[in-house]
Amino acid sequence: MAKIYDSHDNLSLEQIEVFENDNNIKLTEQYINFLLKWNGGKVRPNLFMISKEQGPSVLNVFYGIGDMYDNLTDFIEIMDERLPVGFIPIGEDPSGNVICLGTKEPYYDKIYFWDHEKEPENPDDMSNMYFLANGIEEFLDSLYDDTEK
Repeated sequence: MAKIYDSHDNLSLEQIEVFENDNNIKLTEQYINFLLKWNGGKVRPNLFMISKEQGPSVLNVFYGIGDMYDNLTDFIEIMDERLPVGFIPIGEDPSGNVICLGTKEPYYDKIYFWDHEKEPENPDDMSNMYFLANGIEEFLDSLYDDTEK
């Protein structure tokens, strides 16, 4: 089981609702629970498998809500018009790729990896997106360290 550390200030449901309204996003229940418990941070173990072809990557940080360097609002703005519609960035690897959460069907609640080196001209072209998990909890459960695989 993954352990979160260096997490940020606790959030309230009201703060999350303000965030959702300000960003015109409806977060998933699983992700809201994650934010209420951790509000981003670093994680151990932190390796995950992108795909057999792509190999593993490292989860650098989960973004949080509030006044912090890894601010979710800032990264939503940075990735605006780069990610397919219905996805938000929720974390990153050290190479500038992002971990994404689906916020609209058919990808609602699903976690994807967005590869910036294969970024298409059309952001809705998902050729650089790799499915990782059916939700944040499944993604956290899939993390491993280099002694496990």
